[in-house]
Amino acid sequence: MAEPVLVLEPGDERAQKIAKAMSGQTAGEILRLLGENQKSLTDLADRLALPMNSVKYHVENLLDAGLISVADTRYSVKGREVKIYSLTDQLLIVAPRQSDVRSLLLKYGSLFGIVAVASLAVAVIGPLLAENANAPAVVAPAAFGVVREAPSVALKANVEGMAAPAAATIDPALAFFLGGVLVVLVLLCYEAWLWKRRG
Repeated sequence: MAEPVLVLEPGDERAQKIAKAMSGQTAGEILRLLGENQKSLTDLADRLALPMNSVKYHVENLLDAGLISVADTRYSVKGREVKIYSLTDQLLIVAPRQSDVRSLLLKYGSLFGIVAVASLAVAVIGPLLAENANAPAVVAPAAFGVVREAPSVALKANVEGMAAPAAATIDPALAFFLGGVLVVLVLLCYEAWLWKRRG
């Protein structure tokens, strides 16, 4: 399986393959069409109104660069194997070595993961704490005799039936997650500002 984020240096062999594959307008059109949905070589040639050999050349370059992949194989009516192509689910970043973009992405990706896990913990633990806080208090029995509360119980039932709906509240786990994402974004902006200032 391909890495979800691939950081390349301008001189890398893979970066050169990508540059070669993307050098023509036809390659961009093929990527745009595959962004809509998966297509065969024949579908691409028909949509682009180009000869099959020309489209095949660009598709092979895009395959070699890792920008597209064979998603499926089907068989035509005549029994020939037909490859179905799709975009690879990958973020490509071409950056010089001194910027160390990969470590930056890993650092903030890890930070985002910590926020997500902590939010999940708040979502699980929060309701348990709320249940304990809302548990009914134990009332000691009266020292002498039984206390009658029949009229107040009836009145309480009537009042509860007519109670206004509770005001909408924000889920604590969602609030924690959004706050954490905001902090990560602020740190990323600060890091970008520092990077720009150094550059």
